[in-house]
Amino acid sequence: MITLENDYIKVDLLAKGAELQSLFSKETNIEYLWNADPKYWAKHSPVLFPIVGALKNEHFTYKGKSYALPRHGFARDHVFNVEKPSETEAIFTLTQSKETLKVYPFYFELKLKYQLIERKLSLTYEVINIGTDELLFSLGAHPAFAVPNTANTVYEDYYLAFNTDEKLTYWKLDNGLVDDETESIELGGHKLNLKHNLFYNDALVFKTLQSNCISLLNTKNDYGIHFHFEDFPFFGIWAAPDAPFVCLEPWCGVADGVNHDQNLEHKEGIIKLNAGENWQRFWEVECF
Repeated sequence: MITLENDYIKVDLLAKGAELQSLFSKETNIEYLWNADPKYWAKHSPVLFPIVGALKNEHFTYKGKSYALPRHGFARDHVFNVEKPSETEAIFTLTQSKETLKVYPFYFELKLKYQLIERKLSLTYEVINIGTDELLFSLGAHPAFAVPNTANTVYEDYYLAFNTDEKLTYWKLDNGLVDDETESIELGGHKLNLKHNLFYNDALVFKTLQSNCISLLNTKNDYGIHFHFEDFPFFGIWAAPDAPFVCLEPWCGVADGVNHDQNLEHKEGIIKLNAGENWQRFWEVECF
C-alpha cells in the first residue's frame, strides 16, 4: 500500500491496478471512496485500459487476427511499477509484456500520476506509443464514491449536480453493448436525484455530456465532492444493484455497439497514436 498525505486529505493506493483504495478528508473526518464490499462490487477505482466496457462477443479483430479481452481490459489486474517522488505524489507505470501481447498486439507505456493539491486529489493518465507501429486504445476512469458517506443520511438524500447540463440523454446498454436506443432525463436545477432503480438496467452511458464538473451532494448537510474532468467525450454513471455507492466515469472510448463489426480500427472512440506520440487526460476530486 502506498500512502499520500497532506494537511487536508490522505489517500491509499495499491500497485495492483494502480488503484485508489481510500480518499479520506482530515477536515471532515469522512471517507469518500467506496469500500469495495464484495457483496456488491469488489473494486474501488479501476483504470479501464486498453478498452472501455465490453467487446462484442469479448473479441476484436486487428489486421485479420482475432483477440479476446474481458470487459474494461487488463490493466486493472496487473501490478504496476511505482515511484513516489514525494509525500504527495506517486507515479504508476505499466508496459506491454508477453502476456499482454497475446491479447493486445501493441507496445505501450501507461502511466497514472496521483497528486494531492490542498483538498484535491488529481489523477493524470498518460499513454505513450513506445512501438514502431500505430497504437490503438481506449481509456477510462471508474471511481466509486460512497453513498451515503455521513451518518443519518440515506441514498435518496443524495444527488448529482451538473455544472452545465439541463437535460441528460443516455444510451441504453444491451448485455453490456451500447444500443441504438436513447432516453432523456430532464434535470431540475441541474440536479439528478440518486435512486437505486436508475441503475437496474446497467450504467447510464452519455455521449453528449456538456458538463466538466459533477458534484455529489445531499439535502441533509453541506459535505460532498466536486468531480472535475476535461476532454473525455464519453461518460458513465453506474452503481451495482441497490449498492451504497455511485461511480462517476469519464471515458475516452465506449463499449462496442450492438451492430459493431468488431474491427478495432472501426471501434467508436478509439484513440490512435503514431510511434513516439503521447496522450494525456486528467480528473480531480475535491473533498469538502
